[in-house]
Amino acid sequence: MTSRLSVTVDVFSLAKQFTIARGAKTEAVVVTCSIAKGDAIGRGECVPYARYGETVDGVVEAIESLRTPLEDGLTREELAKIMPPGAARNAVDCALWDLEAKTSGTSASTLAGLPGLNPVDTAYTISLGSPDEMAAATRAVAHRSVLKVKVGRGAEDADRMRAVRDAAPGARLIIDANEGWTGDNFKTHLLVAASIGAFVVEQPLPAGQDDILARTPHPVPICADESVHGSGDLHTLIGRYDYVNLKLDKTGGLTEGLIFLEEARRLGFGVMVGCMVGSSLAMAPALLLAQGAELVDLDGPLLLREDRPNGLRYDGSRVFPPSPALWG
Repeated sequence: MTSRLSVTVDVFSLAKQFTIARGAKTEAVVVTCSIAKGDAIGRGECVPYARYGETVDGVVEAIESLRTPLEDGLTREELAKIMPPGAARNAVDCALWDLEAKTSGTSASTLAGLPGLNPVDTAYTISLGSPDEMAAATRAVAHRSVLKVKVGRGAEDADRMRAVRDAAPGARLIIDANEGWTGDNFKTHLLVAASIGAFVVEQPLPAGQDDILARTPHPVPICADESVHGSGDLHTLIGRYDYVNLKLDKTGGLTEGLIFLEEARRLGFGVMVGCMVGSSLAMAPALLLAQGAELVDLDGPLLLREDRPNGLRYDGSRVFPPSPALWG
């Protein structure tokens, strides 16, 4: 039976402006890949990311270029050979997983060889702002178990970190600099992070400057984000990073994500399963990987004004496995 491909661009307004060291946004623009076979439809969502040279139009074009092989029955394994890792491959790969689950009547987790999915606790992101603004935002969600704190812009980062800790004394803190620290301030900021009891510092320096991390003690574990994409990158991070952030938009989908997770474990890295700002459809496949992670950051839908129909259920910091109506 021939498959049918559909590619759409969907825009989700954010509940409030989301700011990191590289800039601010008020909406999430995502690309949705749908592959139908008979009455079954498999879907996958990706978030094109300019930091990695991606555009919405470019991702749509890349997926459309696979129309003929996809409609002729392209497999996930074949996809990995003809399309590079990134957002486009993620949307297609996850759509193929969803389609197989729906046509076989078997859950994606079972197809992946995993036991049944359990709820997990996710971090909630505190957008970058002034120390007072971040403290106020933190107080509103101080009951959450894990908070990701965006820093990486200017000398106020120390005050930002202290303000968030004072506002949420019991939360586990992930300090995310998004490549915004420098060789001049890195050690000072890292010591402040240690002084407030941060659990991990994520991507403090620009990708490509990782050699500094090999020469610097880590009073707080350091997590790679922009410095790691696929499983083939992991060996280059040994001695520099303690954790790695596994994002499907970087690995190119769940198929490579499963390989990444296994290789990270083999090399001794802790794992954070993270996300771009997207809907529940983007988070759902990542929940399979989150089952084996020390840290989970899948709060994208919580930042939206309105999610997709049949979205993930969140109860405070806890996120529950997707319904088949959403994915998998």
